[in-house]
Amino acid sequence: MYGAPALKVSGKWFACIASHSSAESNTLAVRMDFAQRDALVAEDPAIYYLKDHYVGYPVVLVRLARVHADAMRDLLAGAYRSVQAAGRPSRRRAAPSSVAGPAARRPPRRKTPPARK
Repeated sequence: MYGAPALKVSGKWFACIASHSSAESNTLAVRMDFAQRDALVAEDPAIYYLKDHYVGYPVVLVRLARVHADAMRDLLAGAYRSVQAAGRPSRRRAAPSSVAGPAARRPPRRKTPPARK
């Protein structure tokens, strides 16, 4: 992952050429959550696999020679959305005035008009 060609969004990678020596050649590492990764590996181990080095990372290894183009497109789109969403600050709603406390219930201060000469 470090020093390997990668696809990034907001400076964070979501897919890259698997560079560890344990990975097979012509393999792409795609970022995803652990549950989804485990499901893919169990569903189709001929395409999706994992090596000991990658077990602790939210990544699945994909054999590029065997993966269908539609499946690859879906994997990359999902990884892109996941990384993009993680990079955004969360939107927090302002608390209603009854919950926010006395300062939030006060009317805004009026600006005093400038003194006349």
